Amino acid sequence: MAATMKKAAAEDVNVTFEDQQKINKFARNTSRITELKEEIEVKKKQLQNLEDACDDMMMLDDEDSILIPYQIGDVFITHSQDETHEMLEEAKKNLQGEIEALESRVESIQRVLSDLKVQLYAKFGNNINLEADDS
Repeated sequence: MAATMKKAAAEDVNVTFEDQQKINKFARNTSRITELKEEIEVKKKQLQNLEDACDDMMMLDDEDSILIPYQIGDVFITHSQDETHEMLEEAKKNLQGEIEALESRVESIQRVLSDLKVQLYAKFGNNINLEADDS
């Protein structure tokens, strides 16, 4: 009988307004991390495309003085090989900076999540599930 009362007491934890705010913050940050990770993957694919374009340009003969189309927005503009290579390198550098910024944001949000996880598990124990579903 004592074990039943102990189990009922464990399941009967009161959720205060502050606790609910922490749970909501955890949910928002978890959602934001998912969005940021997806954005990082998109940027990494774009970076890979730029690297592939640089590799393809290296295969061209230097003697070929052909103009290479480079897409800016919805328009293709032709440039020399050197100009196009410089533009690709600049685009790669900018994209790498964006990826690093996004990754640092993910790390800072993960620190906040781990802190919230500690606080919420300390209060609710096994009565709350804060683990991500891998489905």
